[in-house]
Amino acid sequence: MTPADLADLLRATAAKVLVERGSDPAVLPDEVKVERPRNPEHGDYATNVAMQVGKRAGMNPRDFANLLAEALGQTPNIEVAEVAGPGFLNIRLAKAAQGAIVENILAAGAKYGSGDALAGTKINLEFVSANPTGPIHLGGTRWAAVGDALGRILSAQGADVTREYYFNDHGAQIDRFANSLVASANGQPTPEDGYGGAYIKEIADTIVAAHPDAPGLPAAEQHELFRREGVELMFAQIKQNLHEFGVDFDVYFNESSLFASGAVEKAIQTLKDSGKLYEKDGAWWIASTEYGDDKDRVVIKSDGKSAYIGGDIAYFQNKRARGFDLCIYMLGADHHGYIGRLKAAAAAFGDDPDTVEVLIGQMVNLLEGDVAVRMSKRAGTVVTLDDLVEAIGVDAARYSLVRSSVNSSIDIDLDLWTKQDTENPLYYVQYAHARTNNIIGNSAAFDFASVAPDFSLMTADREGELIRTLGEYPRVLATAAEMREPHRVVRYLEELAGAYHPFQSDKEMRVIPMGDEPVTPRNAARLELVKATRQVLANGLGLLGVTAPERM
Repeated sequence: MTPADLADLLRATAAKVLVERGSDPAVLPDEVKVERPRNPEHGDYATNVAMQVGKRAGMNPRDFANLLAEALGQTPNIEVAEVAGPGFLNIRLAKAAQGAIVENILAAGAKYGSGDALAGTKINLEFVSANPTGPIHLGGTRWAAVGDALGRILSAQGADVTREYYFNDHGAQIDRFANSLVASANGQPTPEDGYGGAYIKEIADTIVAAHPDAPGLPAAEQHELFRREGVELMFAQIKQNLHEFGVDFDVYFNESSLFASGAVEKAIQTLKDSGKLYEKDGAWWIASTEYGDDKDRVVIKSDGKSAYIGGDIAYFQNKRARGFDLCIYMLGADHHGYIGRLKAAAAAFGDDPDTVEVLIGQMVNLLEGDVAVRMSKRAGTVVTLDDLVEAIGVDAARYSLVRSSVNSSIDIDLDLWTKQDTENPLYYVQYAHARTNNIIGNSAAFDFASVAPDFSLMTADREGELIRTLGEYPRVLATAAEMREPHRVVRYLEELAGAYHPFQSDKEMRVIPMGDEPVTPRNAARLELVKATRQVLANGLGLLGVTAPERM
């Protein structure tokens, strides 16, 4: 019985008790909350549902809790239900019900934890979206790890997820990039507003190798050549780096296509004709402050040209035209204003503003000891995806970047994440998986196949704690999807590893018989528990895009 199963049982039992007492079960919440008590002596789970609804049902909360405890005590999956304080209910599951968690995990395999809460929902998940003017920096790398993990988690809840990368190959940044390449090709210093770093020279040299006459071309032709081929080379490198990082996209969307196709002009005219824009100071504005923006935004400038937000408006309309029910934008720390303006764009088209969600990621700092690492070998000014992977590897990079809420800045200590001991959080989790694999491998030398596991014999606290932790996984995964918080999966895996390591290290929890001892039903039950733990660790690590090593 998982926490979700127990919540359903509690609600059904409470509804029955209320009806028998002549009360309306509509006073019950849609979902009854169950939690694991901090003190295991209080039981496996606890709920305050009697305190929530007792008075509304015309009963003293403690009296209602006593009625619930009596009714629950008559169900086969509950060993005991006890009332505490003004109406708390502490519940201890029957051992067979705990064993069912293990059986369910092994039956579901890689699907354990998945759900259907988002079935039928088409989600456009846009992340990274860095312009092709240089390697991906640490902020973009964080979004690559978090965005990919979030996409996997949403898919695990039944959503149809499209991963999208939005980029621009025109504009001022691209002009500065092209000017930097031209300067490098001609042996000139980097322009004052240009891009430096070894990668600029590498790209410029590649273009010159393919076009030896490039430095001698007229300025306009030279600029266009280096712009066109430089962007292509840079973007190819970005794609390759992301692929090696385990991140691939379904769609690469070019911002300039919105302008070339007339989509921006058409979208703005639609809003203008429908009265969703207002005129002031010779310009046309959208009331984005109504949706949390710090100021209303100009859509059509006084010279008649579209402002930058025009592309955002057309892009949102394009996504909706492609059939997406929800558009999630994962943006950098300096993009808070986009929340209001994108929701305003949705409302202006008659859409529910909640079809837009904007996640804002905070900064990432790289530390070597107590010293901040600020320079890249190739980029020159910022630390890049490549730098991080070279320092700690793909697994540690992804895990460390997803481990914290995106709402907070993070410090990545290179010394910590390269340690090969349990002080390193990733090592701690991966080592737990490797240890389960070792036990399972060793079990092949014994006749476990002929002994049926008896889960009712697993009465020790360590066994119960591990089983209950395993049972939490579906709820953790559902919450991570609902809250768009992949870090919940990371923290859960650390909690699961924290329950498993003491279990395996405890001599009283022996799985493999000693010497010539026969395999017992309890040994067999514990082996199934180890297999279930391995499965959940592998499932969770897989959602993070991190490997689950067989040995370490």
